[in-house]
Amino acid sequence: MVAIDCEMVGTGPKGHVSSLARCSIVNYDGDVLYDEYILPPCPIVDYRTKWSGICKKHMMNATPFKTTRSQILGKIVVGHAIHNDFKALQYFHPKSLTRDTSQITLLNRKANCPENATMSLKRLTKQLLHRDIQIPALDCLYGANHGSQGALC
Repeated sequence: MVAIDCEMVGTGPKGHVSSLARCSIVNYDGDVLYDEYILPPCPIVDYRTKWSGICKKHMMNATPFKTTRSQILGKIVVGHAIHNDFKALQYFHPKSLTRDTSQITLLNRKANCPENATMSLKRLTKQLLHRDIQIPALDCLYGANHGSQGALC
């Protein structure tokens, strides 16, 4: 089992297209398996630094998108709202090998949140692990680690 978190930047017209710019993968024990900045196939219009933590300097030696995609796929993957990460990777992952913490009602129940609501990773992490994240921007490794820990509660 691995946990994944991806950060996106804006490409395309007015930066409205989300493109992969960093991917972090940790194993069950939180050991880093993969942590790379990824150069999107299209020019970056908006780095979304406030949310992504990505700056222009990170892209100077970034791995090309096609190389990254081929390196990271094929295991049980845990993540929060992971469909966004898979979309950025332009990848379909089998549902039987996917654990999306935003869709696990037991986590919401344990966090005293409505079971039918999609809670943010920030709120679930605060409620279940008593830790603050996204200060000021979510680090991919931190997100991957806390996404997997939520699934293990």
